[in-house]
Amino acid sequence: MNNCWKVDKPFVFVIFGATGDLTRRKLIPAIYALAADNLLPDNFRILAVGRRNYTSEQFRNMMEEAVMQYSQRNFRNEIWHGIKNFITYINFDFSDPQGYVNLKNHLDSLSAEGIHNHLFFLAVAPSLFAPIVIELDKNNMLSEGDGWKRIMIEKPFGENLEKAAALNEILTCALPEERIYRIDHYLGKEMIQNILTLRFSNSIFEPLWNRLYVDHVQIIIPETVGVGTRGGYYDHTGVLKDMVQNHMLQLVSIIAMEPPVKLDAEHIRYEKIRVMRALRPFPDNLSDSELVLGQYTVSVADGKVISGYLQEENVSRDSRTPTFAALKLWIDNYRWQGVPFYLLTGKRLNRNNAEIVIHFKEPLGRRLYSDYGNARPNILVFRIQPYEGFYFQLNAKKPGNFYEMMQANMDYCQTAEYGNNSPEAYERLIMEAIRGNNSLFTSWDELNVSWQYIEDLENKIRKNALPVYGYPAGSVGPDAAIRLMEKDGRSWWNIDNSINFCTRRIDLK
Repeated sequence: MNNCWKVDKPFVFVIFGATGDLTRRKLIPAIYALAADNLLPDNFRILAVGRRNYTSEQFRNMMEEAVMQYSQRNFRNEIWHGIKNFITYINFDFSDPQGYVNLKNHLDSLSAEGIHNHLFFLAVAPSLFAPIVIELDKNNMLSEGDGWKRIMIEKPFGENLEKAAALNEILTCALPEERIYRIDHYLGKEMIQNILTLRFSNSIFEPLWNRLYVDHVQIIIPETVGVGTRGGYYDHTGVLKDMVQNHMLQLVSIIAMEPPVKLDAEHIRYEKIRVMRALRPFPDNLSDSELVLGQYTVSVADGKVISGYLQEENVSRDSRTPTFAALKLWIDNYRWQGVPFYLLTGKRLNRNNAEIVIHFKEPLGRRLYSDYGNARPNILVFRIQPYEGFYFQLNAKKPGNFYEMMQANMDYCQTAEYGNNSPEAYERLIMEAIRGNNSLFTSWDELNVSWQYIEDLENKIRKNALPVYGYPAGSVGPDAAIRLMEKDGRSWWNIDNSINFCTRRIDLK
Protein backbone atom coordinates (compact mmCIF):
# COMPACT_ATOMS: atom_id res chain seq x y z
CA MET A 1 0.00 0.00 0.00
CA ASN A 2 1.31 3.42 -0.97
CA ASN A 3 1.78 5.36 2.26
CA CYS A 4 1.46 8.68 0.45
CA TRP A 5 -2.31 8.21 0.77
CA LYS A 6 -2.13 7.76 4.54
CA VAL A 7 -4.01 10.33 6.62
CA ASP A 8 -1.44 12.00 8.83
CA LYS A 9 -3.61 14.25 11.03
CA PRO A 10 -5.80 12.78 13.80
CA PHE A 11 -9.59 13.01 13.53
CA VAL A 12 -12.81 12.04 15.28
CA PHE A 13 -15.37 9.97 13.38
CA VAL A 14 -18.79 10.70 14.92
CA ILE A 15 -21.50 8.24 13.86
CA PHE A 16 -25.14 9.14 14.51
CA GLY A 17 -27.26 5.98 14.30
CA ALA A 18 -24.40 3.79 15.43
CA THR A 19 -26.61 0.83 16.37
CA GLY A 20 -28.16 0.52 12.91
CA ASP A 21 -27.40 -1.94 10.11
CA LEU A 22 -25.39 0.56 8.08
CA THR A 23 -22.85 0.97 10.87
CA ARG A 24 -22.55 -2.79 11.44
CA ARG A 25 -22.45 -3.85 7.81
CA LYS A 26 -20.53 -1.00 6.21
CA LEU A 27 -19.08 1.79 8.37
CA ILE A 28 -17.11 -0.07 11.05
CA PRO A 29 -15.93 -2.75 8.55
CA ALA A 30 -14.79 0.13 6.32
CA ILE A 31 -12.80 1.69 9.17
CA TYR A 32 -11.29 -1.73 9.88
CA ALA A 33 -10.23 -2.10 6.22
CA LEU A 34 -8.65 1.36 6.17
CA ALA A 35 -6.74 0.51 9.34
CA ALA A 36 -5.64 -2.82 7.85
CA ASP A 37 -4.26 -0.91 4.86
CA ASN A 38 -2.37 1.42 7.22
CA LEU A 39 -4.23 4.47 5.87
CA LEU A 40 -5.43 5.89 9.19
CA PRO A 41 -3.39 7.93 11.65
CA ASP A 42 -2.19 6.38 14.87
CA ASN A 43 -4.37 8.74 16.84
CA PHE A 44 -7.99 8.78 15.74
CA ARG A 45 -11.25 8.31 17.62
CA ILE A 46 -14.75 6.96 16.98
CA LEU A 47 -17.69 8.43 18.89
CA ALA A 48 -20.66 6.15 18.29
CA VAL A 49 -23.96 7.86 19.08
CA GLY A 50 -27.11 5.79 19.46
CA ARG A 51 -30.41 5.66 21.28
CA ARG A 52 -30.00 2.16 22.72
CA ASN A 53 -28.72 1.73 26.23
CA TYR A 54 -25.32 0.10 25.65
CA THR A 55 -22.01 0.52 27.40
CA SER A 56 -18.93 1.24 25.30
CA GLU A 57 -17.68 -2.29 25.99
CA GLN A 58 -20.95 -3.86 24.81
CA PHE A 59 -20.88 -1.76 21.64
CA ARG A 60 -17.24 -2.67 20.92
CA ASN A 61 -18.03 -6.37 21.23
CA MET A 62 -20.96 -6.04 18.81
CA MET A 63 -18.75 -4.22 16.31
CA GLU A 64 -16.08 -6.91 16.62
CA GLU A 65 -18.68 -9.49 15.60
CA ALA A 66 -19.79 -7.20 12.74
CA VAL A 67 -16.25 -6.92 11.37
CA MET A 68 -15.83 -10.71 11.54
CA GLN A 69 -19.11 -11.19 9.68
CA TYR A 70 -19.13 -8.41 7.10
CA SER A 71 -15.57 -7.35 6.37
CA GLN A 72 -13.95 -8.65 3.20
CA ARG A 73 -10.60 -8.62 4.99
CA ASN A 74 -9.30 -11.40 7.17
CA PHE A 75 -9.86 -10.62 10.82
CA ARG A 76 -6.66 -9.81 12.67
CA ASN A 77 -6.76 -9.25 16.41
CA GLU A 78 -3.91 -6.75 16.44
CA ILE A 79 -5.70 -4.49 13.96
CA TRP A 80 -9.07 -4.70 15.65
CA HIS A 81 -7.66 -4.02 19.11
CA GLY A 82 -5.98 -0.92 17.72
CA ILE A 83 -9.44 0.31 16.68
CA LYS A 84 -11.45 -1.08 19.59
CA ASN A 85 -9.66 1.01 22.17
CA PHE A 86 -10.54 4.17 20.23
CA ILE A 87 -14.32 3.58 20.26
CA THR A 88 -16.60 5.33 22.75
CA TYR A 89 -20.34 4.78 22.77
CA ILE A 90 -22.61 7.68 23.74
CA ASN A 91 -26.27 7.01 24.45
CA PHE A 92 -28.87 9.75 23.98
CA ASP A 93 -32.08 10.47 22.14
CA PHE A 94 -31.45 12.68 19.11
CA SER A 95 -34.25 15.00 20.22
CA ASP A 96 -32.64 15.60 23.63
CA PRO A 97 -30.69 18.93 23.72
CA GLN A 98 -28.65 17.75 26.73
CA GLY A 99 -27.27 14.87 24.64
CA TYR A 100 -25.61 17.33 22.29
CA VAL A 101 -24.09 19.19 25.24
CA ASN A 102 -22.57 15.89 26.41
CA LEU A 103 -21.30 15.18 22.89
CA LYS A 104 -19.71 18.64 22.78
CA ASN A 105 -17.95 17.93 26.07
CA HIS A 106 -16.52 14.69 24.61
CA LEU A 107 -15.26 16.53 21.53
CA ASP A 108 -13.78 19.32 23.65
CA SER A 109 -11.87 16.78 25.75
CA LEU A 110 -10.46 15.22 22.54
CA SER A 111 -9.52 18.67 21.27
CA ALA A 112 -7.54 19.15 24.48
CA GLU A 113 -5.59 16.02 23.41
CA GLY A 114 -4.82 17.62 20.04
CA ILE A 115 -7.60 15.97 17.96
CA HIS A 116 -9.41 18.88 16.30
CA ASN A 117 -10.78 17.40 13.04
CA HIS A 118 -14.36 16.08 13.14
CA LEU A 119 -16.25 14.00 10.55
CA PHE A 120 -19.96 13.58 11.35
CA PHE A 121 -21.77 10.69 9.64
CA LEU A 122 -25.59 10.77 9.75
CA ALA A 123 -26.59 7.10 9.47
CA VAL A 124 -30.15 7.91 10.56
CA ALA A 125 -33.61 8.28 9.09
CA PRO A 126 -33.85 11.26 6.69
CA SER A 127 -36.33 12.98 9.01
CA LEU A 128 -33.50 13.34 11.54
CA PHE A 129 -30.97 15.02 9.21
CA ALA A 130 -32.20 18.57 9.82
CA PRO A 131 -32.76 18.32 13.62
CA ILE A 132 -29.28 16.84 14.17
CA VAL A 133 -27.55 19.47 12.02
CA ILE A 134 -29.46 22.27 13.80
CA GLU A 135 -28.35 21.00 17.21
CA LEU A 136 -24.75 20.51 16.08
CA ASP A 137 -24.71 24.06 14.81
CA LYS A 138 -26.43 25.44 17.92
CA ASN A 139 -23.75 23.84 20.11
CA ASN A 140 -20.92 25.22 17.96
CA MET A 141 -19.71 21.80 16.80
CA LEU A 142 -19.54 22.76 13.11
CA SER A 143 -17.39 25.87 13.44
CA GLU A 144 -13.87 25.43 12.16
CA GLY A 145 -11.14 26.67 14.44
CA ASP A 146 -8.05 24.56 14.86
CA GLY A 147 -9.41 21.79 12.61
CA TRP A 148 -11.89 20.93 9.87
CA LYS A 149 -15.55 19.97 10.42
CA ARG A 150 -17.45 17.92 7.78
CA ILE A 151 -20.78 16.11 7.48
CA MET A 152 -21.59 12.95 5.51
CA ILE A 153 -25.26 12.39 4.70
CA GLU A 154 -26.88 9.25 3.36
CA LYS A 155 -29.56 9.20 0.66
CA PRO A 156 -32.40 9.91 0.24
CA PHE A 157 -31.73 13.64 0.25
CA GLY A 158 -35.31 14.83 0.50
CA GLU A 159 -38.54 13.24 -0.71
CA ASN A 160 -39.08 15.81 -3.44
CA LEU A 161 -37.58 19.06 -4.73
CA GLU A 162 -39.30 21.23 -2.12
CA LYS A 163 -38.14 19.14 0.85
CA ALA A 164 -34.67 18.67 -0.60
CA ALA A 165 -34.32 22.44 -1.01
CA ALA A 166 -35.52 23.03 2.57
CA LEU A 167 -33.00 20.51 3.92
CA ASN A 168 -30.23 22.05 1.85
CA GLU A 169 -31.02 25.49 3.24
CA ILE A 170 -30.63 24.18 6.79
CA LEU A 171 -27.33 22.50 5.90
CA THR A 172 -25.82 25.48 4.11
CA CYS A 173 -26.81 27.79 6.96
CA ALA A 174 -24.73 25.60 9.26
CA LEU A 175 -21.69 25.01 7.02
CA PRO A 176 -20.59 25.74 3.44
CA GLU A 177 -21.23 23.45 0.45
CA GLU A 178 -17.63 22.22 0.26
CA ARG A 179 -17.97 20.69 3.74
CA ILE A 180 -21.16 18.77 2.96
CA TYR A 181 -20.63 15.24 1.63
CA ARG A 182 -23.88 13.85 0.17
CA ILE A 183 -23.45 10.14 -0.42
CA ASP A 184 -24.41 8.24 -3.53
CA HIS A 185 -22.60 4.98 -2.81
CA TYR A 186 -22.51 4.07 -6.51
CA LEU A 187 -19.97 6.87 -6.99
CA GLY A 188 -17.63 5.10 -4.57
CA LYS A 189 -17.59 1.86 -6.55
CA GLU A 190 -14.24 1.01 -8.08
CA MET A 191 -15.49 0.41 -11.62
CA ILE A 192 -17.38 3.73 -11.78
CA GLN A 193 -14.08 5.51 -11.20
CA ASN A 194 -12.42 3.23 -13.74
CA ILE A 195 -14.79 4.54 -16.42
CA LEU A 196 -13.06 7.91 -16.44
CA THR A 197 -9.62 6.27 -16.39
CA LEU A 198 -10.42 3.93 -19.27
CA ARG A 199 -11.93 6.71 -21.36
CA PHE A 200 -9.51 9.57 -20.79
CA SER A 201 -6.22 7.66 -20.54
CA ASN A 202 -6.68 5.47 -23.64
CA SER A 203 -6.56 7.19 -27.03
CA ILE A 204 -8.60 4.44 -28.71
CA PHE A 205 -11.75 5.41 -26.80
CA GLU A 206 -12.08 9.16 -26.29
CA PRO A 207 -12.13 10.05 -30.05
CA LEU A 208 -15.01 7.58 -30.50
CA TRP A 209 -16.99 8.69 -27.44
CA ASN A 210 -19.61 10.71 -29.32
CA ARG A 211 -22.61 10.71 -31.67
CA LEU A 212 -20.48 9.92 -34.72
CA TYR A 213 -19.47 6.48 -33.46
CA VAL A 214 -21.83 5.52 -30.61
CA ASP A 215 -25.22 4.10 -31.59
CA HIS A 216 -26.69 4.07 -28.09
CA VAL A 217 -25.87 3.64 -24.41
CA GLN A 218 -27.52 1.31 -21.89
CA ILE A 219 -27.36 1.65 -18.11
CA ILE A 220 -28.81 -1.44 -16.45
CA ILE A 221 -29.18 -1.93 -12.69
CA PRO A 222 -31.42 -4.96 -12.05
CA GLU A 223 -31.90 -6.34 -8.56
CA THR A 224 -32.94 -9.84 -7.57
CA VAL A 225 -34.20 -8.71 -4.15
CA GLY A 226 -37.60 -7.24 -3.36
CA VAL A 227 -38.31 -4.26 -1.13
CA GLY A 228 -37.86 -6.39 2.01
CA THR A 229 -38.46 -4.40 5.20
CA ARG A 230 -38.46 -1.08 3.28
CA GLY A 231 -42.08 -1.44 2.13
CA GLY A 232 -43.35 1.55 4.10
CA TYR A 233 -40.66 3.83 2.67
CA TYR A 234 -40.69 2.38 -0.83
CA ASP A 235 -44.46 2.61 -1.27
CA HIS A 236 -44.23 6.40 -0.95
CA THR A 237 -41.15 6.60 -3.15
CA GLY A 238 -41.11 4.15 -6.05
CA VAL A 239 -38.37 3.23 -8.45
CA LEU A 240 -37.96 6.65 -10.08
CA LYS A 241 -37.08 8.40 -6.82
CA ASP A 242 -35.31 5.42 -5.26
CA MET A 243 -32.98 4.64 -8.19
CA VAL A 244 -33.33 6.91 -11.22
CA GLN A 245 -33.19 10.35 -9.55
CA ASN A 246 -29.88 9.56 -7.89
CA HIS A 247 -27.89 6.50 -8.96
CA MET A 248 -28.87 6.28 -12.60
CA LEU A 249 -28.76 9.98 -13.47
CA GLN A 250 -25.37 10.15 -11.77
CA LEU A 251 -24.13 7.34 -14.04
CA VAL A 252 -25.57 9.08 -17.11
CA SER A 253 -23.66 12.25 -16.23
CA ILE A 254 -20.38 10.35 -15.67
CA ILE A 255 -20.63 8.45 -18.96
CA ALA A 256 -21.65 11.50 -20.99
CA MET A 257 -19.55 14.28 -19.42
CA GLU A 258 -16.96 16.27 -21.29
CA PRO A 259 -13.30 15.86 -20.28
CA PRO A 260 -12.80 17.93 -17.12
CA VAL A 261 -9.95 20.42 -16.89
CA LYS A 262 -8.75 18.63 -13.75
CA LEU A 263 -9.81 15.48 -11.91
CA ASP A 264 -11.04 17.35 -8.87
CA ALA A 265 -14.47 18.01 -7.36
CA GLU A 266 -14.97 21.45 -8.88
CA HIS A 267 -14.27 20.48 -12.47
CA ILE A 268 -15.89 17.02 -12.43
CA ARG A 269 -19.08 18.42 -10.89
CA TYR A 270 -19.12 21.24 -13.44
CA GLU A 271 -19.11 18.78 -16.34
CA LYS A 272 -21.70 16.50 -14.73
CA ILE A 273 -24.06 19.44 -14.22
CA ARG A 274 -23.73 20.40 -17.89
CA VAL A 275 -24.92 16.92 -18.87
CA MET A 276 -27.90 17.01 -16.51
CA ARG A 277 -28.97 20.42 -17.77
CA ALA A 278 -28.84 19.09 -21.33
CA LEU A 279 -31.29 16.25 -20.60
CA ARG A 280 -34.30 16.62 -22.89
CA PRO A 281 -37.62 16.80 -20.99
CA PHE A 282 -39.99 13.93 -21.64
CA PRO A 283 -42.80 14.76 -24.12
CA ASP A 284 -46.16 15.98 -22.82
CA ASN A 285 -47.88 13.06 -24.58
CA LEU A 286 -45.78 10.52 -22.69
CA SER A 287 -46.20 6.88 -23.77
CA ASP A 288 -44.52 3.52 -23.25
CA SER A 289 -42.28 4.32 -26.22
CA GLU A 290 -40.33 6.53 -23.81
CA LEU A 291 -41.08 5.03 -20.39
CA VAL A 292 -42.27 1.65 -19.15
CA LEU A 293 -43.25 1.14 -15.52
CA GLY A 294 -43.79 -2.19 -13.81
CA GLN A 295 -44.53 -3.87 -10.48
CA TYR A 296 -43.45 -7.40 -9.57
CA THR A 297 -46.14 -10.00 -8.95
CA VAL A 298 -46.32 -13.41 -7.26
CA SER A 299 -44.38 -16.19 -8.94
CA VAL A 300 -43.11 -19.71 -8.24
CA ALA A 301 -39.44 -20.75 -8.55
CA ASP A 302 -38.03 -24.15 -7.55
CA GLY A 303 -41.35 -25.03 -5.97
CA LYS A 304 -41.28 -21.96 -3.72
CA VAL A 305 -43.73 -19.06 -3.85
CA ILE A 306 -42.08 -15.65 -4.28
CA SER A 307 -44.18 -12.82 -2.92
CA GLY A 308 -45.35 -10.04 -5.19
CA TYR A 309 -44.98 -6.40 -4.28
CA LEU A 310 -48.56 -6.17 -2.99
CA GLN A 311 -47.85 -8.99 -0.53
CA GLU A 312 -44.81 -7.25 0.98
CA GLU A 313 -44.87 -5.88 4.53
CA ASN A 314 -46.24 -2.31 4.94
CA VAL A 315 -47.28 -2.05 1.29
CA SER A 316 -50.81 -0.91 0.46
CA ARG A 317 -52.77 -3.80 -1.10
CA ASP A 318 -54.00 -1.57 -3.93
CA SER A 319 -50.67 0.19 -4.50
CA ARG A 320 -49.66 1.26 -8.02
CA THR A 321 -46.14 2.18 -6.96
CA PRO A 322 -43.74 1.04 -9.69
CA THR A 323 -40.83 -1.23 -8.79
CA PHE A 324 -39.47 -1.29 -12.37
CA ALA A 325 -38.64 1.40 -14.90
CA ALA A 326 -37.24 1.36 -18.43
CA LEU A 327 -36.58 4.82 -19.89
CA LYS A 328 -35.23 6.36 -23.07
CA LEU A 329 -33.34 9.62 -22.47
CA TRP A 330 -31.82 12.15 -24.86
CA ILE A 331 -28.97 14.54 -24.19
CA ASP A 332 -29.31 17.65 -26.32
CA ASN A 333 -25.71 18.73 -26.70
CA TYR A 334 -23.16 18.57 -29.50
CA ARG A 335 -21.48 15.35 -28.36
CA TRP A 336 -24.61 13.25 -27.83
CA GLN A 337 -27.30 14.74 -30.09
CA GLY A 338 -29.38 11.89 -31.53
CA VAL A 339 -27.89 9.15 -29.31
CA PRO A 340 -30.49 7.49 -27.06
CA PHE A 341 -29.59 6.52 -23.50
CA TYR A 342 -31.65 3.54 -22.31
CA LEU A 343 -32.03 2.99 -18.57
CA LEU A 344 -33.43 -0.14 -16.91
CA THR A 345 -33.76 -0.89 -13.22
CA GLY A 346 -36.13 -2.89 -11.07
CA LYS A 347 -36.72 -5.13 -8.08
CA ARG A 348 -37.14 -8.91 -8.24
CA LEU A 349 -35.57 -9.36 -11.66
CA ASN A 350 -33.67 -12.38 -12.92
CA ARG A 351 -30.19 -10.97 -12.49
CA ASN A 352 -28.07 -8.70 -10.39
CA ASN A 353 -25.42 -7.66 -12.91
CA ALA A 354 -25.29 -3.87 -12.85
CA GLU A 355 -23.73 -2.83 -16.16
CA ILE A 356 -23.11 0.13 -18.44
CA VAL A 357 -23.04 -0.70 -22.16
CA ILE A 358 -21.51 1.49 -24.88
CA HIS A 359 -22.97 0.14 -28.13
CA PHE A 360 -20.97 1.44 -31.09
CA LYS A 361 -22.39 1.91 -34.59
CA GLU A 362 -22.23 -0.73 -37.30
CA PRO A 363 -18.75 -1.03 -38.82
CA LEU A 364 -18.23 0.90 -42.06
CA GLY A 365 -16.74 -2.19 -43.69
CA ARG A 366 -19.68 -4.45 -42.87
CA ARG A 367 -20.63 -4.93 -46.55
CA LEU A 368 -17.16 -6.23 -47.33
CA TYR A 369 -17.82 -9.22 -45.11
CA SER A 370 -21.48 -9.81 -45.89
CA ASP A 371 -20.64 -13.13 -47.59
CA TYR A 372 -18.67 -14.38 -44.60
CA GLY A 373 -21.01 -13.74 -41.73
CA ASN A 374 -22.11 -10.56 -40.02
CA ALA A 375 -19.61 -8.06 -38.69
CA ARG A 376 -21.42 -6.98 -35.54
CA PRO A 377 -21.11 -3.61 -33.83
CA ASN A 378 -18.44 -3.32 -31.16
CA ILE A 379 -19.69 -3.29 -27.58
CA LEU A 380 -17.89 -2.03 -24.47
CA VAL A 381 -19.41 -3.16 -21.17
CA PHE A 382 -18.54 -1.94 -17.68
CA ARG A 383 -19.66 -4.38 -15.02
CA ILE A 384 -20.22 -2.55 -11.72
CA GLN A 385 -21.53 -5.36 -9.51
CA PRO A 386 -21.57 -7.98 -8.11
CA TYR A 387 -18.19 -8.51 -9.76
CA GLU A 388 -16.17 -5.70 -11.30
CA GLY A 389 -14.60 -5.60 -14.73
CA PHE A 390 -15.08 -4.62 -18.36
CA TYR A 391 -15.77 -6.50 -21.56
CA PHE A 392 -15.06 -5.56 -25.21
CA GLN A 393 -16.63 -7.33 -28.19
CA LEU A 394 -14.63 -7.33 -31.45
CA ASN A 395 -14.96 -8.93 -34.87
CA ALA A 396 -12.35 -11.44 -36.03
CA LYS A 397 -11.82 -14.25 -38.51
CA LYS A 398 -12.78 -17.69 -37.26
CA PRO A 399 -9.80 -20.09 -37.35
CA GLY A 400 -9.90 -22.55 -40.24
CA ASN A 401 -9.50 -22.93 -43.99
CA PHE A 402 -12.66 -21.00 -44.77
CA TYR A 403 -13.29 -17.28 -44.31
CA GLU A 404 -15.92 -16.93 -41.63
CA MET A 405 -16.60 -14.14 -39.13
CA MET A 406 -16.71 -14.58 -35.38
CA GLN A 407 -16.91 -12.42 -32.27
CA ALA A 408 -13.75 -12.18 -30.21
CA ASN A 409 -14.46 -11.13 -26.65
CA MET A 410 -11.79 -9.43 -24.58
CA ASP A 411 -12.46 -9.02 -20.90
CA TYR A 412 -10.81 -7.80 -17.76
CA CYS A 413 -12.24 -9.10 -14.53
CA GLN A 414 -10.91 -6.99 -11.71
CA THR A 415 -12.44 -9.25 -9.09
CA ALA A 416 -10.67 -12.29 -10.58
CA GLU A 417 -7.33 -10.46 -10.75
CA TYR A 418 -7.39 -8.80 -7.34
CA GLY A 419 -9.97 -10.79 -5.41
CA ASN A 420 -11.68 -8.86 -2.66
CA ASN A 421 -8.82 -6.45 -2.18
CA SER A 422 -10.63 -3.78 -4.15
CA PRO A 423 -11.94 -1.22 -1.66
CA GLU A 424 -15.66 -1.22 -1.01
CA ALA A 425 -17.63 1.95 -1.70
CA TYR A 426 -17.78 3.10 1.92
CA GLU A 427 -14.06 2.61 2.43
CA ARG A 428 -13.32 4.97 -0.41
CA LEU A 429 -16.05 7.46 0.50
CA ILE A 430 -14.97 7.74 4.14
CA MET A 431 -11.35 8.05 3.08
CA GLU A 432 -12.10 10.79 0.55
CA ALA A 433 -14.19 12.71 3.08
CA ILE A 434 -11.31 12.60 5.56
CA ARG A 435 -8.96 13.82 2.82
CA GLY A 436 -11.38 16.60 1.85
CA ASN A 437 -12.01 15.35 -1.70
CA ASN A 438 -15.61 16.07 -2.72
CA SER A 439 -15.43 14.65 -6.25
CA LEU A 440 -17.13 11.34 -5.34
CA PHE A 441 -20.08 13.05 -3.67
CA THR A 442 -23.19 14.72 -5.03
CA SER A 443 -23.44 18.50 -5.08
CA TRP A 444 -26.63 20.45 -4.41
CA ASP A 445 -26.65 21.72 -8.00
CA GLU A 446 -26.75 18.11 -9.27
CA LEU A 447 -29.53 17.18 -6.85
CA ASN A 448 -31.53 20.27 -7.73
CA VAL A 449 -31.46 19.52 -11.46
CA SER A 450 -32.17 15.79 -11.03
CA TRP A 451 -35.13 16.48 -8.74
CA GLN A 452 -36.58 18.96 -11.25
CA TYR A 453 -36.19 16.37 -14.02
CA ILE A 454 -37.86 13.54 -12.08
CA GLU A 455 -40.71 15.70 -10.78
CA ASP A 456 -41.46 16.90 -14.31
CA LEU A 457 -41.51 13.24 -15.41
CA GLU A 458 -43.83 12.18 -12.59
CA ASN A 459 -46.25 15.01 -13.41
CA LYS A 460 -46.40 13.76 -17.01
CA ILE A 461 -46.94 10.17 -15.81
CA ARG A 462 -49.99 11.29 -13.82
CA LYS A 463 -51.30 13.45 -16.69
CA ASN A 464 -51.07 10.58 -19.18
CA ALA A 465 -52.21 7.88 -16.73
CA LEU A 466 -49.29 5.69 -17.73
CA PRO A 467 -49.95 2.00 -16.93
CA VAL A 468 -47.94 0.02 -14.39
CA TYR A 469 -47.39 -3.43 -15.93
CA GLY A 470 -47.18 -6.52 -13.78
CA TYR A 471 -44.19 -8.82 -14.21
CA PRO A 472 -43.54 -12.13 -12.41
CA ALA A 473 -40.90 -11.95 -9.69
CA GLY A 474 -37.67 -13.43 -11.06
CA SER A 475 -38.43 -12.53 -14.68
CA VAL A 476 -36.71 -10.09 -17.08
CA GLY A 477 -39.40 -7.48 -16.42
CA PRO A 478 -42.50 -6.37 -18.36
CA ASP A 479 -42.80 -7.33 -22.03
CA ALA A 480 -43.44 -3.65 -22.76
CA ALA A 481 -39.81 -2.88 -21.81
CA ILE A 482 -38.59 -5.32 -24.46
CA ARG A 483 -40.92 -3.73 -27.00
CA LEU A 484 -39.55 -0.27 -26.12
CA MET A 485 -36.19 -1.40 -27.50
CA GLU A 486 -37.61 -3.45 -30.38
CA LYS A 487 -39.49 -0.40 -31.71
CA ASP A 488 -36.07 1.22 -32.15
CA GLY A 489 -34.56 -1.87 -33.76
CA ARG A 490 -32.45 -2.60 -30.68
CA SER A 491 -32.41 -5.01 -27.74
CA TRP A 492 -31.36 -4.99 -24.10
CA TRP A 493 -27.85 -6.24 -23.43
CA ASN A 494 -27.58 -9.62 -21.69
CA ILE A 495 -31.20 -9.68 -20.59
CA ASP A 496 -31.06 -13.47 -20.28
CA ASN A 497 -27.93 -13.25 -18.08
CA SER A 498 -26.04 -15.66 -20.34
CA ILE A 499 -22.84 -13.59 -20.57
CA ASN A 500 -21.21 -13.69 -17.17
CA PHE A 501 -17.55 -13.21 -17.95
CA CYS A 502 -16.42 -12.31 -14.45
CA THR A 503 -18.04 -15.34 -12.87
CA ARG A 504 -16.40 -17.56 -15.46
CA ARG A 505 -12.95 -16.13 -14.71
CA ILE A 506 -13.42 -16.40 -10.95
CA ASP A 507 -14.55 -20.04 -11.24
CA LEU A 508 -11.35 -20.87 -13.14
CA LYS A 509 -9.11 -19.57 -10.37
